[in-house]
Amino acid sequence: MTKNVSGLYNLNKGRQNGKEGRVCVSCHSTLVKSVYYIHHHNLADINSVLFRSLGQHAFSLFSLGTPPRGRRRVWFADEIPSNDKSDSAPCTPIRGPTFSPLLLRRSIAATIRSATGSPLFLLACGPCGWGTAALVSNHISSSTNLIPLEGLPPILTSTGVKGDYTVEEKPSERVLIQELESGRPNSLVFVLNANLLAMVKLVSYVNRKCWCVTSKGMHAVGQVEVVVLLQCLPDEKIFPKDIFSHFIQLYRDALIGKVLNHLGLSQFSSSFLGSEEHAGFLWVHSTLQSLQGLPMPNQPFLFGLLVLRAEVPWAKAFPLRLMLRLGAEYRFYPCPLYSVRFRKALFGETGHTIMRLLVDFRNYRYTLPVVPGLTMDLEAHRTCIKIPTSSYEELMRALNKSNEHVLAMGACFNVSADSHLICVQGDDGQYQTQAISIHNQPRKVTGSCFFVFSGALKAASGYLAKSSIVEDGLMVQITVETMLELRRSLREMKDYAITCGRVNQSDSEEHVLIQWLENECVLNKGVISPIDGKSMESISSVKMFQKSEYKANGKVIHWTEVFLLQRGDPPDLTDQPPEHSRLTERLARAFCLALCPHLKLLKEDGLAKLGLRVTLDSHQVGFVAGSNGLPLPAPYLNTLDAVLMPVIHSWGRKRSTVPVVMELIFYILENIS
Repeated sequence: MTKNVSGLYNLNKGRQNGKEGRVCVSCHSTLVKSVYYIHHHNLADINSVLFRSLGQHAFSLFSLGTPPRGRRRVWFADEIPSNDKSDSAPCTPIRGPTFSPLLLRRSIAATIRSATGSPLFLLACGPCGWGTAALVSNHISSSTNLIPLEGLPPILTSTGVKGDYTVEEKPSERVLIQELESGRPNSLVFVLNANLLAMVKLVSYVNRKCWCVTSKGMHAVGQVEVVVLLQCLPDEKIFPKDIFSHFIQLYRDALIGKVLNHLGLSQFSSSFLGSEEHAGFLWVHSTLQSLQGLPMPNQPFLFGLLVLRAEVPWAKAFPLRLMLRLGAEYRFYPCPLYSVRFRKALFGETGHTIMRLLVDFRNYRYTLPVVPGLTMDLEAHRTCIKIPTSSYEELMRALNKSNEHVLAMGACFNVSADSHLICVQGDDGQYQTQAISIHNQPRKVTGSCFFVFSGALKAASGYLAKSSIVEDGLMVQITVETMLELRRSLREMKDYAITCGRVNQSDSEEHVLIQWLENECVLNKGVISPIDGKSMESISSVKMFQKSEYKANGKVIHWTEVFLLQRGDPPDLTDQPPEHSRLTERLARAFCLALCPHLKLLKEDGLAKLGLRVTLDSHQVGFVAGSNGLPLPAPYLNTLDAVLMPVIHSWGRKRSTVPVVMELIFYILENIS
């Protein structure tokens, strides 16, 4: 069996008389995966294996005649459909800026296949399928956005046959609303562009009827998937189409390296969801909230909470305060996952708040530093500030930038606490301290949003130290000597205790403790390796946004992330030795260039998310590459071996004594730029 440049296969010279035999996309994928088999079996065995793999589909291919009206047409691997009048008649070209229905059909198939992990082949379905009509209206200038000015974007629907889908260019909004309200079990799938889908469903969440709009395709550009739960208006009969447009904006931002993380803010440039007061989304991870009944994407993902214009300063400067305030407003701990339109703003003018001393509300040139994983436990007569040892570098950066006499830092939401301090601004503009807690659970440990150590306490005051709750944080007044000791203990990563209260009055003492904990902060929760399904939780990673693009046959491969698996190396990848950074760049470049000629086949085979794990130490040197939890087929591994091993051995001759194990993540996308 020999592969020809045309993408066709010479299956059996004896039977085919040396002529090439045409195969469809599905059979082509099976043939590619079976190439390695020929080295160990005879031709009869190969034919037997192929026939078992292709089954009845293989028989139908060799008996193709003129299909009757309505029968599905098969798209072959060389892009020429069956039943063409001329063997040389090409299908719609994919190259150049012209948008192709065939391109979108195949890219949608690969997008869903990469999202679900199962193969999917889209077939043209006669007059009810794609036909020859363009999917993009004339007023849409770029295929990066398929949302029309009026109406809804194209919708993907199943024909009832497994793996068989059609796309409706102009779906009826009234019909789709009726489908959703009748209790449709599956989400509607809207095509926002060739790489991005939006899944829409009406759900009942905590006794509220909500739109659930979920993205599929953000992971491939380095952005976590996003979910918007929007409470329905009474008798609402219109899709919240503005959310689709915002998904497109998030996708475009990610392409230039602007991505959202937990407590990040994305803003709207104009009126949104029917109001000028709707200013953006505050994006949060789910923690203690129930996700039952919600169609969720693959981890990781973020929920968007609608923010009003008056709340934007807090969303930018101190988002945890706004998140918890939303929880208090809707009696949902720690915060609701749904958004409510046309509500009253929870904060007004900034006014008199301790944050005006710690945050630049005008230009946001400085704000309260937040150390990853740092939490606070407030109990009776005892407060404990817990710092993960893995966050030492971040804490040192905050410590070095702090004022000599004041040390202030923001805390993370305390998942282990059963309640949390919140800050409420009254109608008079004054700030008050309150607390919210888990429903029907006694309060034992209360979380806090920040701490401030002030070294202004005089030794003659009669106090060892003073502690008090200020808004949703803790203020501790200490002497200059205590401040110096506190800073020294932090630099040396040592626990430290401060006793608060009057001198010689032990009955009124309170204690503020600084504790270093060995447990890692939770990173990459739910993320698994595409190579073998290994959990990547608690493993440090950094997003990569390469300037160079590697394109071929209408596809582009993106390097999106690198995980540092080796224990003992710096947890912050930005601090890794320069030679490691150069190595990852060289490996990524070699990987992309080697696979460029095969991007189309890889994506059509459902191998759109790829992983490359490289091991370099004194006992083992090598790599493994895979997708969907399995190694790549042998032909691809052989190609990679030829280009990666010289890079690995070149580094090995001059490497340091520190072992390196890293995993690089890549995605294959449609080239729609």
